Amino acid sequence: MPEAPRPDGGAAPAPTDVDVITTGSRRKIPAHSSVLMSASPVLESILQRRLQRAKESGKPGRAAVRIRGVTDDVAAAFVRLLYAGRRDGEVVDEDVEKYAEQLLVLAHAYRVPWLKRWCQEAIGSRLTPGTVVDALQLADLCDAPQLHLRCMRLLAKEFRAVERTEALRFLRDNDPWQELDILSRLHDADMRRRKWRRKSAEQKVYMELSGAMDSLHHICTDGCTEVGPVGQAPATTPCPSYATCRGLQLLIRHFSRCQSRTSCPRCQKMWQLLRLHAALCRLPEGHCNTPLCTQFKCKEQQKEAMPAPVAAKAGDGGDGRWGLLVKKVKAVRVMSSLAKRSPAVSTECVHEDHSSLRLETMCC
Repeated sequence: MPEAPRPDGGAAPAPTDVDVITTGSRRKIPAHSSVLMSASPVLESILQRRLQRAKESGKPGRAAVRIRGVTDDVAAAFVRLLYAGRRDGEVVDEDVEKYAEQLLVLAHAYRVPWLKRWCQEAIGSRLTPGTVVDALQLADLCDAPQLHLRCMRLLAKEFRAVERTEALRFLRDNDPWQELDILSRLHDADMRRRKWRRKSAEQKVYMELSGAMDSLHHICTDGCTEVGPVGQAPATTPCPSYATCRGLQLLIRHFSRCQSRTSCPRCQKMWQLLRLHAALCRLPEGHCNTPLCTQFKCKEQQKEAMPAPVAAKAGDGGDGRWGLLVKKVKAVRVMSSLAKRSPAVSTECVHEDHSSLRLETMCC
């Protein structure tokens, strides 16, 4: 018989005043109303009505709570877990592992969130392609988001194996709408994954273009091993980003010697890089050593001064996409500059006052 918590070490346990009745063999499990009411708001509402009704009628007797739809062992395990209140014993762990599915239903019906989390962990830890369909249906019925997420991850990862299971064939024959719902969720997850990969690839391209702009400015301002600014010899030692600088230097040398720039793909690539540099350059006119920077800036200013229909007719048809590319690369450059500045800002904050080191580190 369960025992209520004692008010002190020497006091006797309080007598039970509630019977939990199961539907299997009408077994009665004695319990304390205070423990059940504190563990579940649903049981609290039921017991308050039963106790109030018994008090108004004046009939002696104990209140009764019926737990339907589960076996006697599951009902007894549910009461034991309500008394335990936490997962700190072998008996508790054994009950959760053995009756996780039925206990999840009871935890959802009687609104016991901590028991619901335990059952989701227990079911999710032993998911297989053969049980994931049933577990997903259970998660939907019991509003178990953690279990639902683990089921969807396993379905997306092992769908080939799930397709061969009896559970999915039964679902296809008896509940096609549920199968359609599962397939639509997998499709949505796949589309989100593809979108994320596409965005990551685009971000990588923008970062590479930002690095190319830095290398181009470095080559045209300080010079590197093969190409340097006008009137200055190339550097004798390679720079830290020599892998990018090497490719740009070869492209610049080819651009300066090529006789068919209008049709050469390598020259067209260099032309686009110079145009991108001019769109990002903020130096005053005449202070930038990059070739064609001033010419590109003047051309863009003339285009902005034209009326919209004339500018659209004079453009190359891809000005919208070009403007979007410039914005994306500019945003990447701003974020990278902020990332480079953040360690220095944190160091300055720490050196301002050593007595408030912890607070300043948190602020920075």
